[in-house]
Parts: sequence; structure tokens; C-alpha cells
Amino acid sequence: MRVAIVDDEPIACREIARGLSRRADYEIESFADGESFLKRMETVRFDLLLCDLKLPGMDGMEVLSLVKKSYPDTEVIIFTGYGSIDTAVAAVQSGAFHFLVKPVKMDLLFSLSRRALQAVQLIRETTELKKALIKQSREQFLIGHSPAIQDVLRMIDKVKSLNCSVLIQGESGTGKELVARALHFLGTRQKEPFIAFSCGGFSDDLITNELFGHEKGAFTGAVSTKIGLLESADKGTIFLDEIGMMPPNMQVKLLRFIQERNLLRVGGTRPISVDARLIAAGNHNLKKEVELQNFREDLYYRLNVVSIMLPPLRHRKEDIPLLIQHFLTRYNRQFKKDIAGVDKKAMAVLNQYPFPGNVRELENIIERGVALTENRYIGCEDLPRDLLELSFTSVDESQLESLEAVEKKYIEKILEQTGFNKGKAAQILNLPRTTLWRKMKKYKLD
Repeated sequence: MRVAIVDDEPIACREIARGLSRRADYEIESFADGESFLKRMETVRFDLLLCDLKLPGMDGMEVLSLVKKSYPDTEVIIFTGYGSIDTAVAAVQSGAFHFLVKPVKMDLLFSLSRRALQAVQLIRETTELKKALIKQSREQFLIGHSPAIQDVLRMIDKVKSLNCSVLIQGESGTGKELVARALHFLGTRQKEPFIAFSCGGFSDDLITNELFGHEKGAFTGAVSTKIGLLESADKGTIFLDEIGMMPPNMQVKLLRFIQERNLLRVGGTRPISVDARLIAAGNHNLKKEVELQNFREDLYYRLNVVSIMLPPLRHRKEDIPLLIQHFLTRYNRQFKKDIAGVDKKAMAVLNQYPFPGNVRELENIIERGVALTENRYIGCEDLPRDLLELSFTSVDESQLESLEAVEKKYIEKILEQTGFNKGKAAQILNLPRTTLWRKMKKYKLD
């Protein structure tokens, strides 16, 4: 721990430094004025400042004020030969840890210094713990080290505590609700409600009733007042998924809510003020829907204050091993198993598969593998059959190959999976054994 002593009396500096050094292993530096100390503080951070009140140039109170403003984690003990209660109170109110009157008793000064440094250490440990918890919490929502996911995580960090609407776009299964939950639970509204609602497949009246609620007697069957989801999300977050499928009439009502920040329950006459952060998501291209006049342009811009675009899994395949390990941990616990991983052949299949269902599909594949496998590792026999068939024909456009090259790879893969059992391979390939034999000769697979 670093300690600075600022006193224009060299003897006092030496005595204090000697007294502290005898009792603890501190790194101590002395300064004759506040200016030289502050200049040194720009390059070397001190944990504790012991400062005289009367100094040449700026006095101890000015030094205290500048230190607490620029280095709030540094504790300051003020001492003076001209003490008064008013001065002591002013020093403590300005952020001083304690105020001492000269001559300073070393035992008392050491005790106060130790307590002050313990406070500094506690603050730093708490800060580091919070950072670690935020990082851990963030990684529980979105897993991956690919540049695409890191860009998403950085955007979440930027806007998590801002009171602005966010539009999350991406294909189905990419984790749009996970991003919405991260924005809520890592932000300032984390202790308030998080409410999710899907706008797809519902009529205008049903969505209105769910979001805005109704008053007792508003319509036949309304035997009691119902609070809507928007009102329930007051002080928290409302997440509207599949926003592109919201009926046109409901789009008008939502736009009015965003503009006015109040709502009317169905059958109600009194506006109700609601402070809820709005996060919307969709797997459609909303900009294109606006151009086709299927979605209101003014609502689009109200929702799209900040846009987060989630990449499909096929564009971040380097994250597949991390995601697999995450899902293995989850389903090992659920099924009370101890599956160690995915074998090399099965991993090769997963790495070349385009995952049209994205992360949700990968999770389903791993859940199925953990549930069905009787081995230590998930193998090709534990993967869905249609996945195996598709994986051989899913070729990246940038790596197009001839039909013969694709056929060779396909036959070779089937032979490997059957242990070069030609009869079984011919049956899977739906080829006569003689045809398979000729192709093996042609491709030098024998």
C-alpha cells in the first residue's frame, strides 16, 4: 500500500514516515507542498494521504478537495496544529477519513492509517467483484468469443442503463430474448419487472387486452379489472417479440403509448402513467416492411433508437465448441449424466452444418444427444439423421466443388461411418454393391 505525507516541516515528515515504517510495510513518500504531491499523483497512485492543513500555496483543504474529486478511492487524513471543531467537521464533510490535532500520537495515527487502508482495500475488492459478476452475468446471457458476439456484448454494455428503446433483429433462434434480458438484468432496472410478450398470431383485440388491460364491465365477461402487461412492467422492462407481426391498429396504439408514456385500459377514461423501457425484437427485416407499408414508419423510428443485430450461428462457428460445452453442462445436470463432449466425427458434422435454426437448434441437438447416447462422448449415431444427410450437401458458395468431388466426400463419409462395411454402405447410399465397388476404385477409396 502506498502512503503520501504532505507537510512543509521536514522533521514532521521524517518522524511520521519512521513511525509508520516500524509498524507496517508501507511504501511512503514525503512532499513539502500540495502541488508537488498532486503532480506525483498523476503517475503514481497513492492509497492514503496524510496531509497538513497549513501548507505553502494551496492549503490542505484544497488538496483534499482535488484528491477526492480526481481519485475518490484514495483516503485522506488531515492534521494541523491549529485545530477547531468547525475545521474538523468541514474536513470530514469534504471527504476526509479523519482529522487529527498536532502533536500527532503515532499509535493513533497508525491505527487510523490501517483502518483507512483497509477501507481502500475493501472498496477495490468490491469494485473488482462487481466487475467480475457483471462479466459473469453477461456471459450467462450470450456465450461466445467471436468478433460478432463481442460486438453485441459491447453494445449491451453501452446501452444497458440508458432509458431508450432498443430494436433487436436477427433470425429465429439467435437469442433475441437473451439480449433483452441482458439489457434489463444488467441495467439500472434489474430489480423491477421484466415482462415478455409475443405479438405473433394474436388478433388486435386480444393484444390490446393483454397489453393495456381492461376495466370491470368494459365488455361481456369483464367481471373484474385487469391490469395489462404494460402497466405491470412499470419501472421495469416490456419486451415485445415478433413486433413485425403486430396488427396495424395495434401499431397506432403502441405508438401513442411510446409518445405519451401513458395508457388507457379498455373501457377506461383515466390515463395511467407508465414508466417502462420498451425493447422490441423481430426476425423480419422491419425496414423492408416499412417500405412495403406493412409496418408504420413512425413506429419503426420510435422503436429503432438503438439497433442490435444478432449474427446467425453459421457466421460465428468458432463459438460452437463453447455453446456445446454450455449445453452439455445444462443437460448433464438435467438428465443426471456425465457426458464429456462430442467426438471428432460428430464435431466435424456440426462444424459444416449451416444451422438454419441457429443456437436454439444446436441446443436441441445436444439435448437429444445427451438424452440418447450410451457412450462417454456424443457420436454421429446420436445426431439427427436429417442433419447427417444435410451436412454433406451444405456447401459454402465460396467453396463450390464439382459433383464428383462432392460425391467422393459423401461416399467416403458413409464408408467411415459404417467401418468400411460395403454392404451396409451400399444400402445407405441406395447403390448396387458393384456400382459402389466401381466408384471406390474410381475415387481410390479402396
